[in-house]
Amino acid sequence: MSDWVEACDAEDIDEEDVMRFDHGRRTFAIYRSPDDEYFATDGLCTHEKVHLADGLVMDDIIECPKHNGRFSYKTGAARGAPVCVNLRTYPVKLDAGKVLVQIG
Repeated sequence: MSDWVEACDAEDIDEEDVMRFDHGRRTFAIYRSPDDEYFATDGLCTHEKVHLADGLVMDDIIECPKHNGRFSYKTGAARGAPVCVNLRTYPVKLDAGKVLVQIG
């Protein structure tokens, strides 16, 4: 069964920004879009395992801080070299001002 895990308060993330969330031995990235929607992906770049939370968010794109590879954080799709492997995405919901991620 899939579990919903509290990642952060909704207000902890500015619009068009990202933050790191660790759970167990896994790292995730939580995003807040310019439209005030929330998204979650694996937290490490598929190219060289760098933390995406240190990257730059523009519209629906996260840019890795190491080699500037880009992903759509909404779909996980690799959008720019050197990345060619998509990110895994996770369902997100808001509940009483908390961002919950379904990680199971």
